[in-house]
Amino acid sequence: MSRIAKSPIEIPAGVEVSVNGTTMSVKGKLGQLQMDVHPSVVITNTENVLTFDIAKVDKGDLKKAWAQAGTARANTANLVQGVSEGWEKKLTLIGVGYRAKSMGKALDLTLGFSHPVKYELPEGITAETPSQTEIIVKGMDKQKVGQAAAEIRAYRPPEPYKGKGVRYTDEHVVRKEAKKK
Repeated sequence: MSRIAKSPIEIPAGVEVSVNGTTMSVKGKLGQLQMDVHPSVVITNTENVLTFDIAKVDKGDLKKAWAQAGTARANTANLVQGVSEGWEKKLTLIGVGYRAKSMGKALDLTLGFSHPVKYELPEGITAETPSQTEIIVKGMDKQKVGQAAAEIRAYRPPEPYKGKGVRYTDEHVVRKEAKKK
């Protein structure tokens, strides 16, 4: 049985959760998100506490049903946090001349190429540049925030010899020793 599915989610003030069949909608101060829930998962909302259980399934499908319930619980917790507080990923640029500049719905990156890289931000995602070497990607949807940060990092991932590149702020790059003569 899924231990994750067993833990309930307390809905914070200002967040509304509605379940209509297999569609769940979460509305908060930052906006509204929705997701589809597997038919074997039963979600109940009692006094602003969401609990997850499984519907009647065959004995062979019991393990898969609990796995789906755990997934639904984790995704619902991400939606609730997204509409109430939002998600953010911080990136750091390390290297001589590496710079980032936020220009509305685009990010202008100078990463040592012969040309500047222009990254168009997806819908619902914003990027801030507190300094020239820091990028903060923000949004409601955890998956979109992580995907946008991964796409920015993919332009110049950190290399193992000098550590130059775009990395997450909390990322540790394992450095290699240079070739010896």
